[in-house]
Amino acid sequence: MKKFAFALLTSLACTLAQADYRMIVPQAPGGGTSVWANVVAPHLARVLGEPVIVEHIPGANDIPGFNRFHNSLQNDPKVIMVAHGGNAESFLTDKVDYNYDLYEPIALVNLNILVSHNKELDPFKDHLKFGSTSGRRPDVMAIIMMACGPKPSVDAYIACYKERMTFVKGMKPTDARLAALRGELNITRETYVSHKKFIEPMVKEGKFVDWFHHGIVDLKTGKIVNDKNFPKTPMFEDAYKAKWKQAPKGDFYDSYVLVKNYRDVLQKSLWVGKNNPNATKIRGSIVAMLNDPVAMKAIEADGGDYEWFVGKDMTRAYEVIRKQVTEKRLKNLYKFTVEGMGLDAVYKPELIAK
Repeated sequence: MKKFAFALLTSLACTLAQADYRMIVPQAPGGGTSVWANVVAPHLARVLGEPVIVEHIPGANDIPGFNRFHNSLQNDPKVIMVAHGGNAESFLTDKVDYNYDLYEPIALVNLNILVSHNKELDPFKDHLKFGSTSGRRPDVMAIIMMACGPKPSVDAYIACYKERMTFVKGMKPTDARLAALRGELNITRETYVSHKKFIEPMVKEGKFVDWFHHGIVDLKTGKIVNDKNFPKTPMFEDAYKAKWKQAPKGDFYDSYVLVKNYRDVLQKSLWVGKNNPNATKIRGSIVAMLNDPVAMKAIEADGGDYEWFVGKDMTRAYEVIRKQVTEKRLKNLYKFTVEGMGLDAVYKPELIAK
């Protein structure tokens, strides 16, 4: 019996040692994060010297996959969580199990989103139709500010939202995109890769117009700056000022900046469990991948030329947005989510920066 137990334990140890690395993606295949992970995984595998597979754990608002990582997978030394912007948005306002503060940071890519609309739409007069999926609150808030112009309060923007926008709930990203392309919705938002693949051809055909992008967070200053990946499209603040002859400001704008920065800074972020024995190896492999011209050419062709932050640099980057969580911004984000968009939300005072 002892020999059998020893053999079983030895076999189990060998199996664990030989297990492939797994990148957990909290959405179904075909989503933006899934596509990105499948581009990155083979290049990471090559420098790691071990296979890296992409495992999808989809669910409502892309929350279950991250919750499962938190509850049962984070102690596996070969599991890497691929969290995205929708997860970051949910962290601010939804009931979730996961908590970024509890994991080892591996790397993040500081990204952006571009908002486009049907050519026939006059966004300043016509009714707006937009599809809900994970990570779209910043888009809704920016669209409403652009369409409604300067308003004195969060309540005034909520009233304008209810009057001007139909927000179709329960859609998947691909469904929302297809509905926009079919004309059932008149506004869409996309990452660099999705815009390049699906929307840019429609812009060239004269069927869609690129309205604005959200800009990049300068992770040294916390300010929002322009994005070289979208040179022909104005940043939200610039587009707003061009239309309304003043810069966006006020409580509603401040809450938008908070959720936009969380969404975009953490739009593609990699995490492992605390004290993961492979964390240093994985970070080192990411650095090696970033220094490989072949790998980076492939990754940038898919996802654009955006800055990566690894290890301690990622921790410092996260602290920039973490310090932006104030009581007023968080309360107003909660207020708009519940009273405006009609979504379930949780107010989380524990997230307020000390």
